Amino acid sequence: MHFLPEQLDNYIVSHSEAEPKLLQQLTRETYQKVLQPIMLSGPYQGRVLSMISKIVRPKTILELGTFTGYSTLCLAEGLQKDGTIDTVDINEELVDFQRKYFNLSGYGSKITQHVGNAIDIIPTLNKGFDLIFIDADKPNYCHYFHLVIDKLKQGGVLLSDNVLWHGKVIEPLEEKDLSTKALLDFNTLLSTDKRLETVMLPIRDGLTLSRKKEL
Repeated sequence: MHFLPEQLDNYIVSHSEAEPKLLQQLTRETYQKVLQPIMLSGPYQGRVLSMISKIVRPKTILELGTFTGYSTLCLAEGLQKDGTIDTVDINEELVDFQRKYFNLSGYGSKITQHVGNAIDIIPTLNKGFDLIFIDADKPNYCHYFHLVIDKLKQGGVLLSDNVLWHGKVIEPLEEKDLSTKALLDFNTLLSTDKRLETVMLPIRDGLTLSRKKEL
């Protein structure tokens, strides 16, 4: 989803960091072999994720929603030398696809794949995280937030994707639209939680950047 005029969007992309060749290859294969390839983060947002990770320099990253591993690899670019990523996805059919590209990237040994329901998996991760990226099923966003907030270290960063939801967040809410309702609640939660400093960015389908305050 692009909210900017195409010409302006193209200008922004052309003046930003280029997409690595391996991620171009991953994108092509995703479109050839995987259902709903539109779920990919995409080259520009991928460079944004990479840049944020490089600024944060996390030692530990948690990602909810691996899909084919594109955003995982973007986030990995900012890891400290001994850093690690835990990435969670419910679709076991994509594990081998993900692992192929993780190993090709050179970050393979740093990435642990968890297959299953994130609601069950998150409580088993007995560590704190410097950077957390939520990009999973929208109706559970608030639930995920409550599960991860205590695992986010002070000064750590929480990234939340698709927060503008194709612009539906400003349209009249349909009674059966659970995803939009969940995102409206989630956006309010982030903007009012006193533990966080939050800015919402109009990047692609909306990306919220939240920092956990240091006490």
